[in-house]
Amino acid sequence: MMFQEEITEQVKEVIQEDIWGSIKSFLQYEIFSIGSKKEPIVLTVGLLLLMVAVLIATSLLLKFTRKIVTRKLPYEDRVKFVSVFSFAKYFIYIIILLVTLDSIGFNITAVFAASAALLVGVGLALQTLIQDIISGIFIFIDQTVHVGDIIQLEDKVGRVEEIKLRTTRAVTIDNKVLVIPNHKYLTSTLYNWTQNGSITRESVEVGVAYGSDVQLVKKLLIESATHQEKVLKTPEPTVLFMDFGDSSLNFKLMFTINDSFQSSVLKSDIRFAIDKAFRKHAIEIPFPQRVVTMIQPVTSQTALSPKKETDT
Repeated sequence: MMFQEEITEQVKEVIQEDIWGSIKSFLQYEIFSIGSKKEPIVLTVGLLLLMVAVLIATSLLLKFTRKIVTRKLPYEDRVKFVSVFSFAKYFIYIIILLVTLDSIGFNITAVFAASAALLVGVGLALQTLIQDIISGIFIFIDQTVHVGDIIQLEDKVGRVEEIKLRTTRAVTIDNKVLVIPNHKYLTSTLYNWTQNGSITRESVEVGVAYGSDVQLVKKLLIESATHQEKVLKTPEPTVLFMDFGDSSLNFKLMFTINDSFQSSVLKSDIRFAIDKAFRKHAIEIPFPQRVVTMIQPVTSQTALSPKKETDT
């Protein structure tokens, strides 16, 4: 009986050792090895699984942190924080990954040395991508654009919805998504309509015929703006007499709104109101006129036939 128990224990030990040995062999299996023989860079299954586990743990921790921080933030601040957080998490992943590899004895210096030529080639091939990433960094550093800002870039106007590492996503007034590569901010002129606040000063220009009652024109223009609900009462709309044009007296109606994203629609409504008011009071909106003089080409003189002399 004792003999059987000893055999059973020995078999269990052999099985356990064999299983553990198989696991160790699997974890130490080399996926690839590069570098010199003295200082090789070896990637094993165990190291790969460790990196995956660290990245998963980091991802869960970052999601938990974002949830805790944004739980009580207002919507606008929450959107801004998520944009910055999504940008910074890539650096966090890289730092944690490098620290993990260095702590287990992985030769980080050798990896950089071995991949230097490859990184240079990749950098040359991905110049635009690198420009986008660097531009994204500048956006967050100098605070040029925020989520919710209304921007104009290359005659395109949109409200910024999301700022990512490579691109900025904006929605136009007709609800189309405008995807802007971040390097456009460095190579093009950017107009931020709302960087100084949501209240903006807009204008509509119109010309009237010579001889019109300019005081009546001023009154009608102000009424056309003040009757619009979206035009702010303070400061009041004003009218500027801009110039004596070639064929018209030029005026500019200036007014204030608190949603410049809808400015084109509001300007259209004001122009409709101006046209209606001018028609009612017989104020003419002229158009350029030109006088064309047609000159008939001069023809050659007709030869005179010689007179016939008659004998008397």
